[in-house]
Amino acid sequence: MTGARASRSTITLKLLMAVSGIAFILFVLAHMYGNLKAFSGHDAYNEYAAHLRTLGEPLLPASGFLWILRAGLIIALVVHVYAAAALWRRAKRARTQRYVVKKNLASSFSSRWMRWGGVAILLFLVWHLLNFSIGKVNVSGGATNDPYNLLVDTFDTWWMTIIYLLAMLALGMHLHHGTWSASQTLGLTNTVRARRNAKALGWILAVVIAGGFSLVPIFVLAGVITK
Repeated sequence: MTGARASRSTITLKLLMAVSGIAFILFVLAHMYGNLKAFSGHDAYNEYAAHLRTLGEPLLPASGFLWILRAGLIIALVVHVYAAAALWRRAKRARTQRYVVKKNLASSFSSRWMRWGGVAILLFLVWHLLNFSIGKVNVSGGATNDPYNLLVDTFDTWWMTIIYLLAMLALGMHLHHGTWSASQTLGLTNTVRARRNAKALGWILAVVIAGGFSLVPIFVLAGVITK
C-alpha cells in the first residue's frame, strides 16, 4: 500500500470510528433516559420497557423497530471495533523503535487507557445483554420476567453494582477522549476556541452519561429504589 493510499485508508477508518461513535452516544443518551425511569417507580419503568417493544407500530410489526435498532447498533459496533483494531495494528507497525522507558506526559490518562477501556466496555456490554436482554440472568435467583424487579435484584447485589460502576468509569473515560478524537477527525478543532469546546464537550458527555447511568445502581444499593 502506497503512502497516499495508506493515509486515505487511515482517514476513512477514523471517520468510521467517529460516525459510529456518535451513533453510540445518541443511543446511550436515550438508554440513560430510560434507566432513569426507575426513579418513577415500578409501573413507569415497565411501561417504558413495554413501549420500546411497540415502537414503530402500526407501520412495523411488534418489536420490528426494536430489531431494526438492534441491527443498526450491531453494525455500528462491528464497524467501531474493526476500525479501532485496524488503526491500532497500523500504529503498532509504524513503531520502528521500542523504548525501554516510555513517557506519555503530554497525553491524558483517558487517551492512554482508550484501547483497554474499549475492551472492558465490550466485555461489559456482552454481560449486560445477557443480564437484561438476551439471556435475562437474575443473580439473586429471582424471576426475570419483570424488567423493574430484575433491575432492582441486580443492583441490590453489591458486587454487581461495583462491576457496573467500574464499567461506567471506563465508559466515561472512553467518551472523554473519544469525543475529542472524533472532533479532530471531523475537522472541528481548527481554532483554540474550537479545541477548548471539544474538550469541554468531552467532559460534559462523560460526566452526564456515566454519572446518569450510575445513579440507578447507587440508589438501588442505598435502598432508595426498591420493589
